Amino acid sequence: MKKYLLIILIFNFHFIFAQHSLSQNDDVKVGLVLSGGGAKGFAHVGVLKVLEEAEIRVDYIAGTSMGAVIGGLYAAGYNARELDSILRKYDLTSLIRDVLPRSSYSFYHKKNEGKYAFSLPIDKWKIGLPSVSKGQNVYNLISQLTEHVHEINDFSKLPIPFFCIATDLETGEEVILDKGSLPEAIRASGSFPGLLTPVRINNKVLVDGGIVNNYPIEELKAKGVDYIIGVNVMGQLLEESKLNSAPLILGQIAGFQVYKNVKEKSKMTDIYIKPDISEYNDFSFDEVNDIIMVGEVAAREQIKEMKEIAAKQNKRRHHTAIYSFDLNRDFVIKEIVINGNLNYTDNYCLDKLKLKKEIVTSQEKFLEGINTLTATGNFENIIYRFIPVKGGMKVEFNLIENTVSTFLKIGAHYDALYKTGILVNLTKKHSFFKNDFLSADFIIGDNLRYNIDYFLDNGFNWSFGLNTRYNSFTQDITIALDEDEPEFGIKVPHHYNDFTTQFFVQTTFNNNMAFRVGVEDKNLKVFIEEIVDDQTEKVFLDNSNYVNVFAKAAYDSYSTQFSPKSGFYFDATYRFYLLSTDYFEDFDPFSQLSGKIGYAYTMFDKLTLQYIAQAGITIGSSGNNVHDYHLGGYNENFINTFESFYGYDIAELNSPSFLKSTFILRYELFKNNYLSFTGNYGRLNSNLWNGGSIFEDTVSGYAFGYTWDTFIGPIELKYSWTPDIKKKYWYFNLGFWF
Repeated sequence: MKKYLLIILIFNFHFIFAQHSLSQNDDVKVGLVLSGGGAKGFAHVGVLKVLEEAEIRVDYIAGTSMGAVIGGLYAAGYNARELDSILRKYDLTSLIRDVLPRSSYSFYHKKNEGKYAFSLPIDKWKIGLPSVSKGQNVYNLISQLTEHVHEINDFSKLPIPFFCIATDLETGEEVILDKGSLPEAIRASGSFPGLLTPVRINNKVLVDGGIVNNYPIEELKAKGVDYIIGVNVMGQLLEESKLNSAPLILGQIAGFQVYKNVKEKSKMTDIYIKPDISEYNDFSFDEVNDIIMVGEVAAREQIKEMKEIAAKQNKRRHHTAIYSFDLNRDFVIKEIVINGNLNYTDNYCLDKLKLKKEIVTSQEKFLEGINTLTATGNFENIIYRFIPVKGGMKVEFNLIENTVSTFLKIGAHYDALYKTGILVNLTKKHSFFKNDFLSADFIIGDNLRYNIDYFLDNGFNWSFGLNTRYNSFTQDITIALDEDEPEFGIKVPHHYNDFTTQFFVQTTFNNNMAFRVGVEDKNLKVFIEEIVDDQTEKVFLDNSNYVNVFAKAAYDSYSTQFSPKSGFYFDATYRFYLLSTDYFEDFDPFSQLSGKIGYAYTMFDKLTLQYIAQAGITIGSSGNNVHDYHLGGYNENFINTFESFYGYDIAELNSPSFLKSTFILRYELFKNNYLSFTGNYGRLNSNLWNGGSIFEDTVSGYAFGYTWDTFIGPIELKYSWTPDIKKKYWYFNLGFWF
């Protein structure tokens, strides 16, 4: 009996000692699950602040949608304070909308921007809906922030193991993303339908994971964690009266199953945190501070329980600062790999990206190249990552081309010259060759017009283009009776028809500057009508075909095409008219040089001063007045030698040469609404320089105006007058100019 008692005592002693040893040395693991919820997910950062305060060591993170964004960055090594700084630093609304700086767009795009109110894709002869944001800016930011872990393909090897959830768009099944490219996985998990385009990974089209699993707690439990802390930032199903936008309706539909399952999943959570986000929605991106604070308040209510768990962890994670706002860190490009470009050459892509081997670049310059390639609209996604190699970086690109190459674009406009016009455009990319596009404008209205462009874009190398256009309008135009007094004359209705075809080569030095040379064939048919013996007869002022060679240099760094707040503009064109069918049999070769310089500078955030200087000179004699410069009215879509001039009617001032200065003082009352005062001054005379006294015999005009920039273009109302001859005019323009 004593023998058995001794054995029992020894066994109990060993068991107690073993238990004591386990309690001292065992280290519990904590998993963190972060739900999706759009902007409401900013509350996750507030929760992370409290977790760090409680000294919780997070050992595994699972996230969906915004939970994947915050969780993925935390897993990459950022702490809560750094995440707070990131959210406050960036304009998240602009990021989601893929707003790009105007400097990212090609010179051709700048010239033609502001023409189309709508762009509709055409796929297999079916017209689709306008495209949503490609999310490239979102990807760029996440990629930039996770550059230090780009070489990690297994997310369990991150500073904190991580996975996120996406939805297979074709099957509706859940996809766990725990390998591959971290920024690509995060971007896929947050692809909210109707807001951001899907992401293609491993031949699967992936969208927001919140559709199938917005709180992936079962998947996290399978990772072997001992405790799970869960943060649920999902809202509630909305009442019918609040479902007033497409994204909200889509979110409501996607949330039916999600909201049903979350109650059951919350019971599986050891510490369940549900911030009060009832005042916010998925798109409250401008409420960063308040939403973070809501998360912090909710988490602090359970800080005691957090500290109890932290006390069971023997190790702490030491944080090394990662985040920096400095984008000027230089690195060397040692190798470039491009995949996925089927219809665009490597050289085209590299030219847009401004990359080549052995160059020194920075994150800022690299992102400028990404923006330029994005602005072409040729790619759905531009995925890339940096891999450290000896002496620098290897950059791997995975380009996913836009599957739609044909677009129907629509615009509308009214102005004093062309009157009402409806613009219908058909654009086709890579029609005949890689890198090319064909764009055909047809304007239906009071004056029929068309403009067809074909352009083979070789980036910053020499590109080739063909343009043909037809313009027509009828306008009362003043015919000067005395060349030395051009402001006086008689008005005669002119029927103006222009048919022009150009072939040119062009090179761009960057997105702001272009140089073009070419040959142009121009047919001008200008006539007035007279009634002779009760019959209308045409009296031609010109009915000739002209051939000229031309050169054009232009620079455009304006912040916007209309109402710019900053930037510089330069445009100079030289034409040498060589040949003519010579309707009046008096043609001699002549040339014309014209140019414009503009500068915009904004003071006090709201007040902008814009100065524009213009000049036109005719060298030789054109043989008739049709080629004179015609100034007057307010239009941005004049052709040939027509120019605007406040205070006078369209083409009321005519001369072979002119000088003009315009001063615009523009004040932004509130967003996209402007009050302006304009003064323009000009000199029109064949003796333009007048022995150096260019300010003698000048004309002037002034205008007060109101402009509202809308999605269909600027709506403008201006009152104009000139003290020279006591004339007054009202100008009204609606929509983009074309």
